[in-house]
Amino acid sequence: MYAKILIPTDGSPLAEQAVGKGVELARALGASVTVVTVIEPFDVMRHFATADHEKLEQTYRTYEREAEIHAAKVLEAAAAKASAAGVAATTLRVQSGYPHDAIVKAAEENGVDLIVMSSHGRKGVAALLVGSETLKVLTHSKIPVLVLR
Repeated sequence: MYAKILIPTDGSPLAEQAVGKGVELARALGASVTVVTVIEPFDVMRHFATADHEKLEQTYRTYEREAEIHAAKVLEAAAAKASAAGVAATTLRVQSGYPHDAIVKAAEENGVDLIVMSSHGRKGVAALLVGSETLKVLTHSKIPVLVLR
């Protein structure tokens, strides 16, 4: 039924639960997994407001280094879960200001049959204001998406 599953994760506890469930599903189906994490680019306005070029450059380098370290840890943990379950896994690190687009593109480029991801399950105005990446993936993906709460 599903032979290749994409599991997006940002390393949050909720996303890590989806990694675990996605790996369990892959094991039950005899499928492989691709785990993807998206690194958002440094945003001067969001991360640090200064006119001091040196401080800005140092902050940018720190952000880039820390984002790469975090991504590596997240992907390493996911690969270890898959390995412990006997599931073949590949990891993918993508940089994009639009995580949902990066997830959909990764799914298409890697020929996956299913995307497994988590959702906070916000409803109503909270869902509209927060802007769910999961909802955006659901809206833009032509590949089936299994949403875990």
